[in-house]
Amino acid sequence: MDDPEQPYRRRPGQPRRAAVSTLLRAALVAAGLVTVYYVLPLDGRGTRGESVLLACGLLLVVVVFWWQVRAIVTSPHPRLKAVEALATTAALFLLLFAGAYFLLEHTTPGSFSEPLTKTDSLYFTLTTFTTVGYGDIVARSQTGRVLAMIQMAGGLLLVGVAARILAGAVQAGLRRQGREPSDGFPTRRKD
Repeated sequence: MDDPEQPYRRRPGQPRRAAVSTLLRAALVAAGLVTVYYVLPLDGRGTRGESVLLACGLLLVVVVFWWQVRAIVTSPHPRLKAVEALATTAALFLLLFAGAYFLLEHTTPGSFSEPLTKTDSLYFTLTTFTTVGYGDIVARSQTGRVLAMIQMAGGLLLVGVAARILAGAVQAGLRRQGREPSDGFPTRRKD
C-alpha cells in the first residue's frame, strides 16, 4: 500500500489544521513577546549597558532566525514554518528596537520630539519599519537618528535577505521530503 514514489501523503484537513496551528502559534509567540516588552522593567540607567543590550539583542535575533531556518528544512510543512519564523523574527526585531528607543529617551532626554512611553517607542519603531514616515514623533539627537538608521537598514535586511533565506529553506525542506518546490502556489490533484 505504501507507494515509494509518494513519501509524503496528506490526509484530508491536515493542511488546514497545520495552517491554523501555525498561525495560532505565531500569534501566541508575538503576543508573548509584546507582553514581555511591556512587563520588562526598562529603567534606562546607563548608555553603555543599553548599547551592549542592543548588540546582544541583535545577536539573539540572528540566532533565533538561524534556528528557525534549520527548523524549516526539517519541518513537514516548510512553507508554514517559514511564515511562523518570519513572524517570530520580525516581532523580536521590532520589539528590540522599541526597547532601545525607550531606553535612549530615558537615558538621554530630548532624543525625540516628545518623551516616549513604551507604546510611543513601539509606534515609532513600526513607523520606521513600515516607512510610513514621521509626523508626530521624530528623532532629534544624533544617537536617536543613528539608531533609527540602523533599524531602517536592519529592516531592509530582514525583509530582503531573510525572505530569500527562508524561501531557500522552504525549497530545501520540500526537496528533503521528495517534493519539488513549486512556484509558491499549492496544486490540487484531480481525481
